[in-house]
Amino acid sequence: MAEGGGGCGSSCDGCQSACSPRTPVLVCADELREAGARVETVVAASDAEIDEALARFDGPARPDGLTWPSSDSKHRLVVAAATDGQLRAVVRRLVRRYAPPPSKRPDDLAADRTVPDLPPLAILPLDAAATGDLAAQLGLPRTPRQVAEAVLGDSVRRLDLLRNDGGSVTIDGALIGGADDDGRAVPWRGRIEVDDAVLSDGTDPILVCAIGNAAGYAEFDGLRLLADGDPTDGRVEVAVAVPVIARKRFRPTRVRVEVRRARGRAVAVLPRDGEVQFLDDGVGGSTSRKRSWWIEPGAWAVYAAGAPVRG
Repeated sequence: MAEGGGGCGSSCDGCQSACSPRTPVLVCADELREAGARVETVVAASDAEIDEALARFDGPARPDGLTWPSSDSKHRLVVAAATDGQLRAVVRRLVRRYAPPPSKRPDDLAADRTVPDLPPLAILPLDAAATGDLAAQLGLPRTPRQVAEAVLGDSVRRLDLLRNDGGSVTIDGALIGGADDDGRAVPWRGRIEVDDAVLSDGTDPILVCAIGNAAGYAEFDGLRLLADGDPTDGRVEVAVAVPVIARKRFRPTRVRVEVRRARGRAVAVLPRDGEVQFLDDGVGGSTSRKRSWWIEPGAWAVYAAGAPVRG
């Protein structure tokens, strides 16, 4: 963070050992200092360390006692991340900090949201050549100097956020379904609902289910799943790939893949056959119980582009 201009920090999602800022972080910090900003680098290896850094974005005390983000903070945040999962770790802690409990929902919170507008952040990719991360999808600045220019500017893009009933968030998307040792999809069964639309009633063999906020999981093994993957449309897009046997007289039986799609405010997935593997923002896991995601329109924001740091 940096008071009066910008700042740099990095997060190590799940890191258990001490680490130091990497070269892109140091270069970004130097660019900001040369532009007159006061810079502090924070290497966060735990939720507590992330929370300590984010506390600087708290607004003044409210009569209802809620912790709320400041609307005119002089601090700005740069998150240096090698993966979308590390970026998600910071956004998740922002949500945990500022989401009011249901029993204390304030009147000034939008009807379609459970969190206020989260403070914007700049994303500094630690792998500038990567093409599949969220920053690349959004066309955000990728070099330390470009990121410094963005965080010093006033161009902010508000983005949708997926919250889930596991207490976390999804910034890009999730892919539900596992693969065997040869990389082939292992069919599974589950009930999948998007608002009132049922994409699978639990009897179909499902190859994969894609839940998209952005477009990171738009394709799977060459198969187009999501049509758009727009993180600003206020909808979650869901696609289910189901193998269908096509039988024609006097012709060999063939299997084609049917893709069923729907958009809505929320999606629920209930596995029917025990554990199902998934990737959520690149972080792997498994579940055997019902999981739900719902959209929070415009809940978080990124710095997009700014004026040059130096002439």
